[in-house]
Amino acid sequence: MNILFIITDQQRMDHVGCYGNPDLKTPNLDRLAEEGVHFTNSYCTAPMCMPNRATIFTGKYPNIHGVRCNGINLDPNIPTFTQTLLKNNYHTYSIGKIHLNFFGNPYSRKSHSEEALIPSIYTPKKKKKPHPKPYYGLDEVDMVIGHGDAVGGDYLDWVNQKAPDYYDLIKKRATQLFDKIMASSPIPENIYQTSYITEKTISYLDRFSKGEYGEKNFFIHCSYPDPHHPVCPPGRYKNMYDPEKIEISSNLHDIERLYNHEVLGKYVNVYRPNWLRETTEEELRQFLAYSYGTISMIDNSIGQILAALRSFKLEDETMVIFTSDHGDLMGDHGLLLKGPAHFSGTLKVPLIWKIPGVTKSGSISNSLVSSIDIPKTILRFLKIKEEHYPIGIQGKDLNPILKNSEEKVRDCVIIEEDEQSQKDSHNLPSIRLRSMVTKKYRLTLYENFENYGDLYNLEEDPLEENNLWENHAYQKIKNKLIRKFTHELIKIQPHYPNKQARA
Repeated sequence: MNILFIITDQQRMDHVGCYGNPDLKTPNLDRLAEEGVHFTNSYCTAPMCMPNRATIFTGKYPNIHGVRCNGINLDPNIPTFTQTLLKNNYHTYSIGKIHLNFFGNPYSRKSHSEEALIPSIYTPKKKKKPHPKPYYGLDEVDMVIGHGDAVGGDYLDWVNQKAPDYYDLIKKRATQLFDKIMASSPIPENIYQTSYITEKTISYLDRFSKGEYGEKNFFIHCSYPDPHHPVCPPGRYKNMYDPEKIEISSNLHDIERLYNHEVLGKYVNVYRPNWLRETTEEELRQFLAYSYGTISMIDNSIGQILAALRSFKLEDETMVIFTSDHGDLMGDHGLLLKGPAHFSGTLKVPLIWKIPGVTKSGSISNSLVSSIDIPKTILRFLKIKEEHYPIGIQGKDLNPILKNSEEKVRDCVIIEEDEQSQKDSHNLPSIRLRSMVTKKYRLTLYENFENYGDLYNLEEDPLEENNLWENHAYQKIKNKLIRKFTHELIKIQPHYPNKQARA
């Protein structure tokens, strides 16, 4: 079975039409969901780009693989599931954002990154070194570094060939990453990075269909940097959605309660300019309109790729997976973007899975699943021997759910966040938190706050407006959940190195 793995960046679960969004149009993703199964309780393992992407590649929790936060490279000695595929007759290809190395500021100035943005822009082509092969188990790589139209990487070489008049403009915009959270892009649709990723993916499928990779199967990591901020939809996608006609979060004005949160209050709107950003209705509406525009462009691109699968007669032998690395607050509790606040908007991500002959069309699963489950599920489905799996791989096997959407493999998911503060004018300490989500509750514990945390009844309070931590009626439930949480944290610590195996 071939594997087409499509991932976006910072796209929350309800920002896909089939998940009930009343405004956003995603006909191609909706059709994919109709042909497979989509999960309504799918959670990221870490609500930050690098930690969760490293988890998807390694099948390990961030505290195990070491990418605790953005700015820390994944150790190349830690095995990935793509390395397992490579050793089992797969050609592995990545197009777009990878982010297993930092592209902004590292936590150590001595660190080198294969995905650093500024060097990718200013290093002359003659002096650029090719990416290491294989790159974390990826045999062929075409890289996009950054977000929106503030991007570099291999994409710039494509721009220089396809539309050289825009080359210097794109280089200039790439240096302004995060200056704004949104902007009207001057880049035409046909040379925007989404179009680059789509064109390269289809070109790969064309080469594969012509037998250029011999008897191998393919694994494609098709990774779109949008809708992560700065959101800069090009062309017709700028004005596709009217900000005044978009439904916005019903608890936009809940920010006052968050100010009084014993832990999070001090981090709101001050920790970093792109974290926990307090917003206004005007800003939120425009941000949503631009975000929807970028998502619609991605949806159109996914439609082109799926059509190419059919035209190259590869559809019936290709597994298709769609997800995102984490979500966005999008006005919930008066906030935009992300940060150390484990509300559902940042934790829940879309997950659509289609396997020809296995998944039942139009299936919907309410089962709890996590992004850490993805690699083990793929390897188990392919019947690869466990001795070839990455050592210490974690997560659950979702194959029972893929065959029958009513099946359950989890009674909880664990979310980790460990943010190491860099120097800033606010001198705030680093923050570390862990959450456990069950079918009914979300429990969050914060380091150094033994007598304070979060407890939400997700069934009765889906907007997470009523923290039950100090509610006397919930003390027995809270204590029971804390005990379960403790045992779950012990369980996810791996038996590695294995004393007997080493002997």
